[in-house]
Amino acid sequence: MKLTLDDIRQLDFDDPLQAYRDQFLVPPHGDGEQLYFCGNSLGLQPRSAAAAVQSELDSWRERGVEGHFEGERPWTTFQELLRAPQARLVGAQPLEVTTMNTLTVNLHLLMVSFFQPRGTRNRILIERQPFPSDRYAVESQLRWHGLDPAQCLVELGSDSGALIDESQIEDYLRSEGESVALVLWPGLQYATGQRFDIGRITRAAHAAGAMAGFDLAHAIGNVPLNLHDDQVDFAAWCTYKYLNGGPGAIAGAFVHEHHHDRVDLQRFQGWWGVDLEKRFLMGRDFQPAPGADAWQLSTPPTLAMAPLRASLAHFDQAGMTALRTKSVALTGMLERLIRERADDILEILTPAQPERRGCQLSLRVRAGRSAGQVLFRKLLTAGVVGDWREPDIIRVAPVPLYNRFEDCWRLLEAVLA
Repeated sequence: MKLTLDDIRQLDFDDPLQAYRDQFLVPPHGDGEQLYFCGNSLGLQPRSAAAAVQSELDSWRERGVEGHFEGERPWTTFQELLRAPQARLVGAQPLEVTTMNTLTVNLHLLMVSFFQPRGTRNRILIERQPFPSDRYAVESQLRWHGLDPAQCLVELGSDSGALIDESQIEDYLRSEGESVALVLWPGLQYATGQRFDIGRITRAAHAAGAMAGFDLAHAIGNVPLNLHDDQVDFAAWCTYKYLNGGPGAIAGAFVHEHHHDRVDLQRFQGWWGVDLEKRFLMGRDFQPAPGADAWQLSTPPTLAMAPLRASLAHFDQAGMTALRTKSVALTGMLERLIRERADDILEILTPAQPERRGCQLSLRVRAGRSAGQVLFRKLLTAGVVGDWREPDIIRVAPVPLYNRFEDCWRLLEAVLA
């Protein structure tokens, strides 16, 4: 039996997380609101974000430089407010997580430590169609070491955007693993929405004698993660997508605790990476902070951290288990509606199995790229906001914190209009 609008509205009525939508500001469209399906690119603004930023502006106004040490949230330790909530989202010990810089900067800093080519073990293994910044970073790291990317950058997968099975990674590492120094992989593929088995990839990398690092830009706040128990060496993520930290928001990083005290590990150093108890002694010698904080370089931007603090409070209140449950139902509902009502128009590229995806569905218009662009522009004009990824993908992401089941119904109505 096909779903009806009454069925959909009942799901929203029964949704235990329905109240969280009112905690976010949905951009207007006409006399109403947009149908916003672009949290995989930029999450919506929490209503509490403005007050969170204003509070720090007030502290600056009232205290000046002493705001670093005084007030309800001294800026010197402001990062501590972000540590535990992010650690819970990535399945880490608190000291394994830090908040700093932006995503690609963090990938570079972490590769300084975890890409150390030795002799013929000098390759980095990535997917064939990564987010471009990751490829640029890897290429430049190889060149920095005097290596030729044409020889040392290994890319797995197809040029057509087809899904990648972890067995392809395992097979390559079994046959060529002695030449691989680092496997750098996404937790979730940005274009197709495919979710990867991080533990499986990590085990394969370690069995080959390689390090395992992950870009979690599309995974954190979207799917459950377990970096500590999976023995991941390092990871980095942005916070402006599913974590709703705001445009260009500060990023996060993870370093497994078994690397924290390694004296053989190279690392770029900066003042903010010094142990807090010794930082203001202004010593000549670098004395690292405990855990992942030792990878920090500079004073973090408090005004950029404040919106993230506001958003992370909602994740802690809702809980990732409940969010994931709704996400599976919400995205599954959208998939069902597409197959029931628009299967002749749209092809779903994202895996059908819930455990193999997050909340994003990547769609391709069956009539071809030109028809896809026409549909995408039509949706934008109607106030339905997803995004376009070349060459022919429309990405839509019903986010459990603020999207409703009825949003998915109305998306299909706009496609068919």
